[in-house]
Amino acid sequence: MKKVLSFDIDQTLNIAKTPINDEIADLLTRCLNHFEICPISGQKFDQFLIQIVDRLKDATPEQLTHLHLFVAQGTQYYRFNLEKNDWEQVYNYPLTDEQVKKISETIETSAKELGFWEEDKLAPGDEIIENRLSQVTFSALGQTAGTEEKYAWDPDYKKRASIVARCKELAPEFEYEIGGTTSINAITPGMNKEFGMNHLLEELRVEKKDVLYFGDMTSPGGNDYPVVKMGIDTITVKSHEDTAFALKGILGLLDAQTQTDRGHFLL
Repeated sequence: MKKVLSFDIDQTLNIAKTPINDEIADLLTRCLNHFEICPISGQKFDQFLIQIVDRLKDATPEQLTHLHLFVAQGTQYYRFNLEKNDWEQVYNYPLTDEQVKKISETIETSAKELGFWEEDKLAPGDEIIENRLSQVTFSALGQTAGTEEKYAWDPDYKKRASIVARCKELAPEFEYEIGGTTSINAITPGMNKEFGMNHLLEELRVEKKDVLYFGDMTSPGGNDYPVVKMGIDTITVKSHEDTAFALKGILGLLDAQTQTDRGHFLL
């Protein structure tokens, strides 16, 4: 009996850094009738709105109360307040100014030493290092670079792995996770997706067995791996097409059932 469907975002629900397409939007909207839907990613809150929420054009306010946004690997949590008809922050565990400064300097130094600091490729106003309050994120080509450029920059993760290795030498008191196509998320120890998923269980009052997770980086070192280590049932996908295929199967089973309780169903 699953009650919660939880998702990584980039390369799980979408093409990296782009809004979800019409098919995924429709599937997620339909899933809101049956499950609590919980995207959890290193993205900041504004990106959750752009990439997911704004695309759910057919979702009613009542349906949105079943959508839970676990921002910055779940170190921030937002839910929809029906009375206010708006999103509200439930909790936030921000880094200190000193931690942000140390992490930012460490990543910049490491990337420059290794020849992977490509500031000349940034669009005007974009930035390589971004303070996301509860984590600091390195995006090699910035946030607004084209999809093709991002996918081509580090397809085998070797560039980011070398940056992470150097960061660990310079500032071992922090953790560094490879995510997305060009990103590294830097956090304080334990503030990864395991932290976020534990808070998900607490906030939604569910157990591990109630959750099904979708992610593309579920191998050791990937930012979805902490979820796997927790023992949460996980479907590894390589693209949003894989996720769509799985969701169609789940919804097909639900449509075939005759139960009247449309809250939570057997998978």
